[in-house]
Amino acid sequence: MDLGIKGKAALVFGGSRGLGRACARQLAMEGVKVTLAARTAATLASAAAEIGHETGQVVSWVSADMTTEDGRKAALEACPAPDILINNADGPLPGDFRDWQREDWLDALDAMMLGPIDMIRQTIDGMEKRGFGRIVNIVSRSVKAPHAELGLSNAARSGLVGFVAGLARQTVRHNVTINNLLPGAFATDAQARHIRGMVEQTGRSFEVLWDERGRANPAGRYGQAEELGALCAFVCSAHAGYMTGQNILMDGGGYPGTF
Repeated sequence: MDLGIKGKAALVFGGSRGLGRACARQLAMEGVKVTLAARTAATLASAAAEIGHETGQVVSWVSADMTTEDGRKAALEACPAPDILINNADGPLPGDFRDWQREDWLDALDAMMLGPIDMIRQTIDGMEKRGFGRIVNIVSRSVKAPHAELGLSNAARSGLVGFVAGLARQTVRHNVTINNLLPGAFATDAQARHIRGMVEQTGRSFEVLWDERGRANPAGRYGQAEELGALCAFVCSAHAGYMTGQNILMDGGGYPGTF
C-alpha cells in the first residue's frame, strides 16, 4: 500500500532508539524526510546513518531535550515545518509514590505531558495552513490499565491523552489528526530499564522477570519495535485522515477489557 506521505517532513522525538527509532525507520521507508530528535548526539548520529543506509533516504538529526524550551526550539530549527510530529519520551523508573517528591512529578509532566503539548502548540497551525498534519503521541498501555509502580507515567501520560481528546476534534476538519499509540510490553531498552527497576523492588533476577513478563502476555512474547513502527506509519498516512483522538492499543492482547 502506498501511504501517500512521500516527501512529507517528520520530526520524531526519541527517534534514536527503541519505538521512536522504529517509527522513524518506517516513515523513512515510505519516503518521508525524517529528522530525529533526542538528547544524545552519538546515538542520534548512529541511528540516522543506519536508517539512511537501510532506506536510501537522507535522515537528519538534532540533539534536543523536549523537556526544555531550548530543546524544543532546537528541534524546530532543524525541522521548521513538520507535517508529521511524533512525541515520544521514556517514562521514569517504577517506584512507590511515597518516595516521589515534587521535582519528580514536575520532571514527569515536562517529559510526558507539557513538552509534547508545547510541540503540538508550535506546529499545529502550520499543519492546518498546509492542509495536512499527523501528530502521534507514543504513550503507554498504562493510561488504560495503570500499574501502581508507574504512577508518575500514569498521571503525566493520562494528562496528555486527556488534552488531546478535545483538540483532536477541532483540527480534523483541516486534515490534521492527533492520535495516541498505547504500546504494551515491547522488547526495547526502555522495557529492560523497567525490568531493572522491578529487580530493585522485588529482589528477583532480571532474567527471570524478563522471561516471565514476555511469557505472561497472551501472545506469549514481547512486541517487536518494528510492529509499532508499521502501525505508526499507517496512522500518519494519507489514508488515516478520518481517525483522530483515538487511543490505539498494541499490547499482544494484554489489556483484558472489551473497550
